[in-house]
Amino acid sequence: MKAQFEKIPNNHHSLHAFIYENKDFDAPWHFHPEYELTYIVKGKGIRYIGNNIQKFEEGDFVLIGSNLPHCWKNTHQGSGSVKSIVFQWNESMLGADWLEKDEFYNIKMLLKKASKGILFKKSYAKKSLDKLYSIISKPPLNKLLSFLSLLEELSSEEDIDILTSAGFSPNLNLKANYRIDIVYDYVKVNYKNKIMLDEVSGLVSMGNEAFCRFFKKSLNKSFFTFINEYRINLASKMLIETNKQVSQIAYDCGYESLPFFYRQFQKFMHCSPLVFRKKYLIVKP
Repeated sequence: MKAQFEKIPNNHHSLHAFIYENKDFDAPWHFHPEYELTYIVKGKGIRYIGNNIQKFEEGDFVLIGSNLPHCWKNTHQGSGSVKSIVFQWNESMLGADWLEKDEFYNIKMLLKKASKGILFKKSYAKKSLDKLYSIISKPPLNKLLSFLSLLEELSSEEDIDILTSAGFSPNLNLKANYRIDIVYDYVKVNYKNKIMLDEVSGLVSMGNEAFCRFFKKSLNKSFFTFINEYRINLASKMLIETNKQVSQIAYDCGYESLPFFYRQFQKFMHCSPLVFRKKYLIVKP
């Protein structure tokens, strides 16, 4: 099965760090240019990285290189819920050529090994859990500095397993990766406006029908589903972080019709905007 390209949001930060909690690890077999460090806090099942397939459980601690296909698939034993701590960053995290500086030589060597996937021993991983939670909770600059310190520490850990076999090379469509990047960046800038298929397909030098087939094949969803998903995710964020009226949020996210906004919100979030706000509100009225 061909790995799907995944676009990682950066939200103007050098480091994308978050705690994932859900019923399942539902990400498909996928890849992205960003490096990824993942710690499994809760869950067990099968881990797929490159051509490596292994069981995983709590304490699984893995560093994945750029464009290395991967996914976790949990089994439904115990409570059936999963949780992980995830850090994602790209090679230009500190600007161009930062890894060529002498100060970062050890980190450079670590990331080179990560191109094959690195599994850290469970005894070491367990000692790292509190540190990972601490990094997640810090403000952006302190988070970045603490994460660099963590990478330096990881680079000195010698008791590791390299996951993919020698000579493994993923079969990726990097041209598709580049095209999806262009489309994603366009939607990110223009989501408030009416997005025309002709204009988007023209950005990647494709006809409308060819573009729609390409997009569905690359992301396993239609382009217009992707737009609505993007807008609803933004609306969800605004509902819990601002006191704006639902109607204003709908218009701010590019919806001209309030009933259509409500239908799309119900489709993606499985509840109404007001129910979602009451459940997750973090801004006091």
